[in-house]
Amino acid sequence: MYCWVKSSLSVIQEDFTVPFISDSYKTQIQNNGTFGDCGFSVAAYNSRKVTLGIVRQMIDFTNRQHEKLMSHQRKPLKIGAVSYLNSKPLIEGLHDLSDDAELILDVPSQLADDLGNGLLDVALIPSVESFLDSAYEIVSDACVATHGPVLSVKLYSRVHPGDIKTLALDEGSRTSAALSQILLNEQYGVQPQIQKLPLDKSTQDTNADAILLIGDRAMQSPAEKFHTTWDLGEEWVNWTGLPFVFAMWVTRQETDLADIPQQLSNARNLGLEEIERIADEGANLLKLRYETTYRYLTQNLHFRLGAAERAGLKLFQELAVQNGFAPDAPVRFRSRNSIKQKELILN
Repeated sequence: MYCWVKSSLSVIQEDFTVPFISDSYKTQIQNNGTFGDCGFSVAAYNSRKVTLGIVRQMIDFTNRQHEKLMSHQRKPLKIGAVSYLNSKPLIEGLHDLSDDAELILDVPSQLADDLGNGLLDVALIPSVESFLDSAYEIVSDACVATHGPVLSVKLYSRVHPGDIKTLALDEGSRTSAALSQILLNEQYGVQPQIQKLPLDKSTQDTNADAILLIGDRAMQSPAEKFHTTWDLGEEWVNWTGLPFVFAMWVTRQETDLADIPQQLSNARNLGLEEIERIADEGANLLKLRYETTYRYLTQNLHFRLGAAERAGLKLFQELAVQNGFAPDAPVRFRSRNSIKQKELILN
């Protein structure tokens, strides 16, 4: 035997008479004549005269039962993260979310496509991608940023930057692709013809005047010599005086992430505590010296989206709009207390 308890109850003056017109929650009446664990008797129900405190206890109980049911029915949230070393501190412990979420690793450009196509619920995507859809919201203060040389985003040019006519872009890149073109256009008035550089190809596989490499392979020195080598993080900071944000955790406005945003921040905090181990594992994987990967993760990169990073992000968005890489729309952050968004306003 079942009854339904309406979530919004009407209390009639001081006798606390409650009309149990049910439409939201279900509680089974056990054989002992009570509603589950809340201790509400069938006799009291039939008389429909109960104290308000007991009614609230009953509603709390049914709400908890409802949440348990929904949690079992809800599909695991899909979290997309970058597979590069620069993102390892941001995903520490996310593999252990058990049934709550599934962690998927891929290159930045593919993560952006999957989030846009609804294949991911939240993803660490290139910052320029967060400018492209007004329904996107940034959901965490965890990010990948730099305050100077970044080491893993390089532009190699065979000619003077002012003479670049063709530019081969790393296929895994979106933000760095836009940044390299913005820097060339703003500083030298150069708008090169764009070519793609597949992930399995090197600088020697293209005859372009300049080549953009990102991620782990950009940390390895190419076999050939170049006229000019730019570290894009260093070029940006020297030009603007502001940090540069390469990637952020982004979702869509209507997506219910439960407590995932807090877990993303917690993962970042845990990753920073484990930075020495992460650097050691990265050194072994990439065949680099430990000192290089440790310096990379502790000095080249920063993982908190603070006021300075937001200012740099705002400037990058303005330049992206001016150079045709993004529409003119506000960057939005999800409120900590609700799913309502607020515009990024920095004076």
